Amino acid sequence: MLELGRGFAFEARQKRITFDGRHFYIDLVFYNYLMRCFVLIDLKTDDLTHQDLGQMQMYVNYYTRELMNEGDTPPIGIVLCADKSDSIVEYTLPEDNDQVFTAKYLPYLPSKEELARELSAEYRAINEATNGETQG
Repeated sequence: MLELGRGFAFEARQKRITFDGRHFYIDLVFYNYLMRCFVLIDLKTDDLTHQDLGQMQMYVNYYTRELMNEGDTPPIGIVLCADKSDSIVEYTLPEDNDQVFTAKYLPYLPSKEELARELSAEYRAINEATNGETQG
């Protein structure tokens, strides 16, 4: 929990919410008393799908409409997945989205060589994008 940062209070694991007799389970629910909002986390062991994002949007909508207190800021939903497609995120979520986020997680720590390759690729991509902006 310390990895999340300051202000987090654990609320539930496998938090059940029910609609029309159907049960849904949010993997982790926190409340951040500094941001004054719920933080909902779903853990996915496979690649991210549009269904995963839709499910998280449903959880965020439920917390917004049913569980927010006066003075709270809207809840934040985070989907952690084995791999994600930026295109799926872009076309599934609304353009003005500021509540649902995705992140790729590593099930193990990368080797020093893997980390160096990844950082080098990120650096090259940033450098190419920056050079393209200054030339255009």
